Amino acid sequence: MKRIALILTAVLATACGIYSFTGTSIQADVKTITIPYVEYKALRVNPSLSNDLTEALKDKFRKLTRLDEVDMDGDLELVCEVTGYDVKATAITADEQAAQNRLTVTVKVEFSNHKYPEDDVSKSFSAYEDFDAMQSLDAVEGTLCETIIEKLVEDIFNATVAQW
Repeated sequence: MKRIALILTAVLATACGIYSFTGTSIQADVKTITIPYVEYKALRVNPSLSNDLTEALKDKFRKLTRLDEVDMDGDLELVCEVTGYDVKATAITADEQAAQNRLTVTVKVEFSNHKYPEDDVSKSFSAYEDFDAMQSLDAVEGTLCETIIEKLVEDIFNATVAQW
């Protein structure tokens, strides 16, 4: 009897198409998403960041939603551009040397829901990782960017289709 009640609850919770167990709130008639290549407009160059971020966003939406990805005119559209890629000292030693540096990536997001424009989002997201100043950025950049991209993708996903 408990099993039947649990199955019935699960069916009813997902039947309306607005809530899923992945935490998304996508209306039932929204079927497609367009995620164009992330443009890179930051002054400091990271040649692989745009591609890595684009693929991570596509992967997240592919895994956690039922949406079909289309090249253009999707019901949802997620347009992103990297606007900041900066390294700054965050901790200074007694002799005024940097002890820690921080890599910060900022991404401007324009999310459009063409069927439900009230769900549109226009916002910038930033994520950072600290690293020891004794290490060069070149030595740690790949690992730092992986972690930063994970954070950015999670924040962007939650702000757009999870609506947190």
